[in-house]
Amino acid sequence: MLFVLRFQLSTANGKLLPEHMFTGIIEHLGTIASLERHPDGGRVTIHAPSLLPSLVVANSIAVNGCCLTITGIHNGRFSADLSGETIARTSFGALGGALGGALRVGSRVNLERPLTAGKEFGGHFVLGHVDTVGTVTHRTAEGENWWYGVQVPEDFARYIVPKGSISLDGISLTIARWHNGIAEAAIIPYTYDHTNIRDRKPGDAVNLEGDILGKYIERYLEARTVAVSSPPLTVARLLEEGF
Repeated sequence: MLFVLRFQLSTANGKLLPEHMFTGIIEHLGTIASLERHPDGGRVTIHAPSLLPSLVVANSIAVNGCCLTITGIHNGRFSADLSGETIARTSFGALGGALGGALRVGSRVNLERPLTAGKEFGGHFVLGHVDTVGTVTHRTAEGENWWYGVQVPEDFARYIVPKGSISLDGISLTIARWHNGIAEAAIIPYTYDHTNIRDRKPGDAVNLEGDILGKYIERYLEARTVAVSSPPLTVARLLEEGF
């Protein structure tokens, strides 16, 4: 099967690099310093002094799994604009209620820079294109580890594969259990300590991105079904169409 990725020319070394690709291995944690949102868009500013030296305006960064473009850097913070689509589809637009807990000033967020040539690929293909928002159901300790459960929307359930990969708030995790619309992942102490999972509580909104490989397969099967169901092209059919 052929998988096609978009590439861009790196001005740093002249090599072709995947555009906006991540691995789901969280590098840093940041804290929301300000968050403006309305139906048509908004803007977020994140305090992330440990990451600032490596950031550049106009570059991309994944914030809780959402690929954003850096529009400003100042005083240990970086800013990014939020489109209306981002507000509608991700936890940046969650205001509580049916979608659960919302992001707010002071919330910790997971940060990851795009994958670069030569960098170890430790998770799975994550594009930073959030599909939808899920809701945390539980975070249950078991020995030194935790069971982390997220209720997923019904129309996203087709991307859930037991023992397969999923991106939860940008974290590459393996689905260990799947039942009653709840995807559960087993969280080890390192992941717990180095991501915002330790802040999560029932009702919180979580960004979900399905495995891109599964989406390609789904699209291929859809196209094949359409091709099979289409009537064959014949001379009689061409005449009926006016040719």
